[in-house]
Amino acid sequence: MPQHNGLRFGIFLAPFHRPGDNPTLALDRDLELIQWLDHLGYDEAWIGEHHSAGWEIIASPEIFIGVAAERTKHIRLGSGVTSLPYHHPLMVAQRFVQLDHMTRGRAMLGCGPGALASDAYMMGIDADTQRPRMDESLGAIMALLRCEEPVNIKSDWFELKDARLHLKPWTKGGFPIAVANVTTPAGARAAGKHGVGLLSIGAGLPGGQAMLAESWKVVEAEAKAYGKTVSRDNWRLVVNMHCAEDDEQAMRDCRIGERLETQTYFSETLGRPPMRSENPLAEGLANGTTLVGNPDTIAEGIERLLKQTGGGAGAVLFRAHDWANRKATLESYELFARWVIPRFQGSAEQPIASRNWASDNRGGIFAPAIGALKKAFTDAGQEAPELMRFQLHTGKTEL
Repeated sequence: MPQHNGLRFGIFLAPFHRPGDNPTLALDRDLELIQWLDHLGYDEAWIGEHHSAGWEIIASPEIFIGVAAERTKHIRLGSGVTSLPYHHPLMVAQRFVQLDHMTRGRAMLGCGPGALASDAYMMGIDADTQRPRMDESLGAIMALLRCEEPVNIKSDWFELKDARLHLKPWTKGGFPIAVANVTTPAGARAAGKHGVGLLSIGAGLPGGQAMLAESWKVVEAEAKAYGKTVSRDNWRLVVNMHCAEDDEQAMRDCRIGERLETQTYFSETLGRPPMRSENPLAEGLANGTTLVGNPDTIAEGIERLLKQTGGGAGAVLFRAHDWANRKATLESYELFARWVIPRFQGSAEQPIASRNWASDNRGGIFAPAIGALKKAFTDAGQEAPELMRFQLHTGKTEL
């Protein structure tokens, strides 16, 4: 797994695939994308769970994570998110402990109440119960993961009788857990209450950045009230991003695809959920919740995003989408990895410092070497060959 002290980067893969696209091939592309990100050095990938509405076609993040883990080496893989009211908490805990073992510590559990009303409707789950049930389930999961004593809980929708896990988590101290937070404070409250991380999916929605600092205040207040500790390093911000060689190309790449997604999914299918505007690309660019442009533009946008948090966060995740064609999408992640990630992880600082030192001192360092080369030919009674004369002229001394 990547080891560094800087900001982490990754994707939030719902995924978003337009109906009519071959779903088998779309799932293959999703796996290939995570392999590409693993190769490029990204830190995390979070995979969604949905059961209706046609676009977000992964039903089991656990199955997807299992396959992706076999095809990658370093990237951490989480559920983004497991909808806790849809599952018995013992099953959730058991499955992620197993993934923790099978991935040697690369699995992460993301929790949420369930994003699509149509999913809950098909299972007969009342929308008013989803957030309380998420909190109940997460409390049960945390108790099970402590592996201290049998857990006995009886609620109006699940029961645990002398329940215990087959296995302890493989990861010392437990694998990462985070709660999704979109528009309501329920996710932030649950994250603080249980002392886990926060997935700010609302950071990428119009107006979402204005809520960031307030969301973390809620996390800290709840943590204090329940005697828990929380860390900004476990706070992840989810935004939209597309990177190209220049700002104009980036906009050309994604304008049509973004409009199709907004019109056919968020407007026509979901009826534009709260906080989703009719023109999120324009509004997102103006507010900084959508980052589209060249590497410099994207880096500046991330810096502004972090300032909105009132103290920083641990990771920035990009909502994986099909706004651009496949080639431009893969190039976007590569450009970001090459020219933006080093700015936030410090990996380019030493080469740049070395180059600047050599440039600043070239007169005192390279001049004697050039003189020595000239002397070597003079002592031999020979004239420097054409290649050597070029090297002497340019200051390059390698042979």
